[in-house]
Amino acid sequence: MTARPGNAHQARLLKLLRDGGPNSRAQLGDQVDLSRSKLAVEVDRLLETGLVVADGLAASRGGRRSHNIRLNPELRFLGVDIGATSVDVAVTNAELETLGHLNQPMDVREGPVAVFEQVLAMAAKLRASGLAEGFDGAGIGVPGPVRFPEGIPVAPPIMPGWDGFPVREALSQELGCPVMVDNDVNLMAMGEQHAGVARTVADFLCVKIGTGIGCGIVVGGEVYRGTTGSAGDIGHIQAVPDGRPCACGNRGCLEAHFSGAALARDATEAARQGLSAELASRLETDGGLTAVDVAAAAAAGDATALDLIREGGNRTGQVIAGLVSFFNPGLVVIGGGVTGLGHTLLAAIRTQVYRQSLPLATGNLPIVLGELGPTAGVIGAARLISDHLFSPA
Repeated sequence: MTARPGNAHQARLLKLLRDGGPNSRAQLGDQVDLSRSKLAVEVDRLLETGLVVADGLAASRGGRRSHNIRLNPELRFLGVDIGATSVDVAVTNAELETLGHLNQPMDVREGPVAVFEQVLAMAAKLRASGLAEGFDGAGIGVPGPVRFPEGIPVAPPIMPGWDGFPVREALSQELGCPVMVDNDVNLMAMGEQHAGVARTVADFLCVKIGTGIGCGIVVGGEVYRGTTGSAGDIGHIQAVPDGRPCACGNRGCLEAHFSGAALARDATEAARQGLSAELASRLETDGGLTAVDVAAAAAAGDATALDLIREGGNRTGQVIAGLVSFFNPGLVVIGGGVTGLGHTLLAAIRTQVYRQSLPLATGNLPIVLGELGPTAGVIGAARLISDHLFSPA
């Protein structure tokens, strides 16, 4: 993909076609502030670039029938969502429909070279399956702060060896296409905004609870990243005064007391102390415990597992309550691997937020689980690169 929109009007038309699918010139005209003749000029210019193609006649609205247009169906975007312990890679079309999706375990601590060898192998596998001859652009999510203009991770606490690595430049050379890089929770927020539970909300928070904890902040429909890219790093807000040591160097951080890693540690300790026969049995069988084991034990009615989830949900809810009072969002979305803990976790978070934040902020505030699960990040990654490519150069 070499063409880019020539002006803001063309960019607006491309994003309308991305988000709404094929549409007629007349219907597009209802959504943009352009005269009929100016709209015709801009659409014809987009047709000349090959970014859009004709798509048959539209339904009659009386008089001469309009032609449908759509984004070029041959455009392909690569979405990559790198987590702490796994990586998701997907191919989408220009309308961000997922055409193929792979997930593999992976340890981000192995460093960028090893991780990107795996990412490129997964992308090659998707390409070899016939889903794409090549990629017109790629979006990459990483589990740490990113200096967004350069696409470079900055001092990520759980990503040793990644600080300052030129992710965007390196992958752009390997893939032969433009690449954009962002924090993984920002991409989860963008995915839920595009195709999930946040489709109709302009101001919301998206909290990802996995190996770490982060928060995507969407203001007026746009992700807010902060001055240096570290906005939303709520896992390092103190939740327990003088509490456990955290990977960031401080003590008592939320992430140190409730995250996938913290929950696994607490569950293992409870099993060894004889507080839960269910967790002890799983520990003996598997040699280790994860958040998935805690979820399964809770589903079986294990009181200790339920207590661990409620305690973590209460601490997370306390932090989110402060965010709600400060930001006054229209929605809070809870996502990430630990959401397998389900409604026990959600109920604890809701209780704390509704109890601690002012009624004016919470009176009509939904706090819900994300709809898209592991695909939110890769859809958000595809959205990120399409936002870039569908903007004037």
